[in-house]
Amino acid sequence: MPHIITKITRADPADVAALARFGAATIHEAQGRLGAVSSKIKPIDRNMSVCGPAFTVVSAPRDNIMLQLAIHYAQPGDVIVVSAGEYAEAGSFGDVLGNACLAKGIAGVITDTGVRDTLELIKLGLPVFSLSVCIKGTVKETLSQINGDIIIGGQLVRPGDVVKGDADGVVVVRREDAADAAQKSAAREAAEAGYIAAYQSGRSVIDVSNLDAVLRAKGLTTDL
Repeated sequence: MPHIITKITRADPADVAALARFGAATIHEAQGRLGAVSSKIKPIDRNMSVCGPAFTVVSAPRDNIMLQLAIHYAQPGDVIVVSAGEYAEAGSFGDVLGNACLAKGIAGVITDTGVRDTLELIKLGLPVFSLSVCIKGTVKETLSQINGDIIIGGQLVRPGDVVKGDADGVVVVRREDAADAAQKSAAREAAEAGYIAAYQSGRSVIDVSNLDAVLRAKGLTTDL
């Protein structure tokens, strides 16, 4: 029997907006190097970026009926996150469903299977992150679950958790940690700006990163 839940607890919209300001790599580092989805899942265009609450769905490999149901039930601003068994040889999402997502105000799609019609999807401007690009068609047969906990790219994603994707990859932030992750990301970004300013002023990377003692302890003298 299908397991469909439509009422979920989403991260606070203000926290989602705060996280959206930062890159996926910054968020990953700031929250203790947690939440990084496998680097195999990439945007179909490097200019694509998405941040929003996860609307999770499980699909059988080479089957997109549950993805279509997810599009039906998702709310504006949601990011549909699909666990489909890390199956690369299927094009489960294309420009037709991309238009359906845009019509509903869905923020983007992240999937561990393949997509197709990528040129059209890029023109649409819908952020899509996938395991592969594949022209092979799918069936509409197997019912499964919507808005249960899923695993995608080695990461647990719960309904309403925040997912941020950009050119560098995808990171997951637990919904209850979103505000803290945003604050820590801001602090990290400020620190990195300080490092860059120090380099531009002529200071060395060893000095800025306080590496001298570490290197000496390993037997390396950095004196010229």
